[in-house]
Amino acid sequence: MEYNKIVSVTGLPGLFELINTKSDGAIVRSLDDKTTRFASSRIHNFSHLETIEVYTVGDNVNLAEVFQAMEKNSGSLPDTKDNNAIKKYFEKVYGDIDFERVYGSDLKKMIKWFEVLKKNNVEIKLSEPEPEEEEVEEAPEPVKAEDKKGSPAATEKKATKKSAKASSEKTKEPTEKKSTSSKTAGTAKKAAKKKGK
Repeated sequence: MEYNKIVSVTGLPGLFELINTKSDGAIVRSLDDKTTRFASSRIHNFSHLETIEVYTVGDNVNLAEVFQAMEKNSGSLPDTKDNNAIKKYFEKVYGDIDFERVYGSDLKKMIKWFEVLKKNNVEIKLSEPEPEEEEVEEAPEPVKAEDKKGSPAATEKKATKKSAKASSEKTKEPTEKKSTSSKTAGTAKKAAKKKGK
């Protein structure tokens, strides 16, 4: 089981392995009881563990980094019911966490998730980004001026430009007529109003 396939699903307790995605949701397998189910994206949101970040006093860090620090710590995990013990544990394990912005419920969730990952022997490591292949751009071949003017594509472009210009002139004429007729109608109405007064 790979760490990059582990997700948290809102409204469902625990962690899940992402089996398959569909347009309207995902098929997930619970890491706790190994049941497979469909989770609708209309009801649930999915968060990949490798995309979750934790607030620190400096820059935010990925959750995997906190899990790795927890893994290196030789001490036992605190009881999730004791908030003070949890805070002391994280001060010892990863002291840079910003405890004003990371709530006690978040710390409890990290401990529970870490226990589930260890129980399922999930190796906690971020997937490496695929190296981007450099695209080799081919230099366009120089085109001679003589070939360009006489080519069928060039004459076709000229014909297209001429027809577009002619059609735009045709569309301008009716609008000009409308505007002059609306002006004469407007002046006729004003004259009629003056006579009525």
